[in-house]
Amino acid sequence: MSKLKEYRFTDLYEMASGISSTKEQAGHGSPFLSFSTVFNNYFVPETLSDLMNTCEKDQETFSVQNGDIFLTRTSEVVDELGMSSVAIKDYPNATFSGFLKRLRPTKSKVTYPKYMAFYLRSQLFRKTMTNNAVMTLRASLNEAIFSYLELLLPEYDDQVKAGDFLFLMNQKIELNNRINTELEAMAKTLYDYWFVQFDFPLDFAQGKPAVNGKPYKSSGGKMVYNPILKREIPEEWEATTVGKIAKTALGGTPSTEVDDYWENADIPWLSSAETASFPVVGSEQKITQKGLENSAATLLPKGTVVISIVRYIRPSILAFDAATNQSVVGIKECSRLKSSFIYPYFCSEVPRLMGLRTGAQQPHINKGVIDESPIVLPTDYLLEEYYKKVDPIYDQIMTLAFESRDLIELRDWLLPMLMNGQVTVK
Repeated sequence: MSKLKEYRFTDLYEMASGISSTKEQAGHGSPFLSFSTVFNNYFVPETLSDLMNTCEKDQETFSVQNGDIFLTRTSEVVDELGMSSVAIKDYPNATFSGFLKRLRPTKSKVTYPKYMAFYLRSQLFRKTMTNNAVMTLRASLNEAIFSYLELLLPEYDDQVKAGDFLFLMNQKIELNNRINTELEAMAKTLYDYWFVQFDFPLDFAQGKPAVNGKPYKSSGGKMVYNPILKREIPEEWEATTVGKIAKTALGGTPSTEVDDYWENADIPWLSSAETASFPVVGSEQKITQKGLENSAATLLPKGTVVISIVRYIRPSILAFDAATNQSVVGIKECSRLKSSFIYPYFCSEVPRLMGLRTGAQQPHINKGVIDESPIVLPTDYLLEEYYKKVDPIYDQIMTLAFESRDLIELRDWLLPMLMNGQVTVK
């Protein structure tokens, strides 16, 4: 890569704040770029799902154009500040949120938008952002900060090569994520159709392969009232609680004052935030065997369904053996119930579990709530037929999730070397 050149941020971009809108304007009208969209995406999505009722003058003043960079300008925590998203096309009639800053390039062929998307999300630049944030009641960025920020950039042609290469990697990651979203929806739909609506193939109720394809309940399959669930369920099904049918475990944290629990560690250890992603394919921290043995942490096997029990309750599935902190409950697979049944069950239970949270500052549930969750068990024959259909789907989800994880690690490993010229793209 060519020799790096130093630029002042303000020499390359002009800054503008977003639109101040009202609640009445939201939800209808023209495309709108929100804080959450910028925070969650390296690039502004092809289509903006949010809408805002804006006039022609607002659309001109707060426009979204090819090459624009958008930064989150205010947040409750510094780590969420200055997160960037780059537009690589024009968005007619679109406007952007007042919680964002827009950086519009003032010079041509000095900065390449696709390269800047990764440059601004790099650890080096992120550190610069957080170090220069203003912290009062909320963290914030102002225009004065950019007056003394500098960019160290390669020649434009080299930015194009590196940016296009990284963009292709990012597209593959996003494609994998979209496929997994669709696969998960397919599996959940089947679960809901069979085990919530009770419209599994009627033949399965007699332990026979499906021939006529008639749905059980809709075709008059026999239903019986269950006093535990307080509703009707198919004949020969049983109701119990999660704690009676499966083993559950609450995590723990080894003492951070004992180096032997954390240094040269090889056992993945997950926080509640990490278990919110589906599936769980990596961990930032690890603990040692001593740390595991001298704490409340439990090693959960691959396939365990994990649930964060603080704030927003979200189930997931472990793609590898791991321990967790005390804000996570693990539900292990058993002879009858696999993760492909336990996971969608708890996804359907999230609204109920959210309603059972206690605590003002940190709403949560306890392990007992998970153990006492009522669950209806189908016949073994129906479960076997269900697993035949959905297990390959969940296997594919795991495969794509690991592929995306590896691509992210490769991208993040290459990025600093592309930025400082150690690696070139031919």
